[in-house]
Amino acid sequence: MEELGSLTSLFVSGLLAATPIPMQSEIVFVAVQARGDVALWQMVLIAGVGNTLGAMITYALGRGINRWRGRKWFPASEKQLERGHRWFERWGFWILLMTWAPGGDLVCLVAGVLRLHLGLFIPMVFIAKTGRYLVLAFITAQALGWAG
Repeated sequence: MEELGSLTSLFVSGLLAATPIPMQSEIVFVAVQARGDVALWQMVLIAGVGNTLGAMITYALGRGINRWRGRKWFPASEKQLERGHRWFERWGFWILLMTWAPGGDLVCLVAGVLRLHLGLFIPMVFIAKTGRYLVLAFITAQALGWAG
């Protein structure tokens, strides 16, 4: 039962951390890993899926912003959006690998505004987000003295 609670906490914290809601999933991840009641592969997978779904929520918010294009108060002109679209087409696919880093949620939002194809967005973001948890698990294991 404790395992289910730990995995639920990881999923929810990962999901919320990838949205505009201020949340740090790394703290929860390290705490669950230190308890040692959940297999690392389960922790990494659940946190990665939750964080990817949170990124998809942020992407959807970006798509929703398009509804207000052309209004006076809209933060970008059509020329700026077109320039952003060209830049994202050139670099965006690879910049999605940086969605794990601070500011990565903004990349997800911009991907939504520019309507980047979900077939590109989801796998790249999943790799980035899950990769971060793999690295965090390794660093935590080293800090706790679990790996020789």
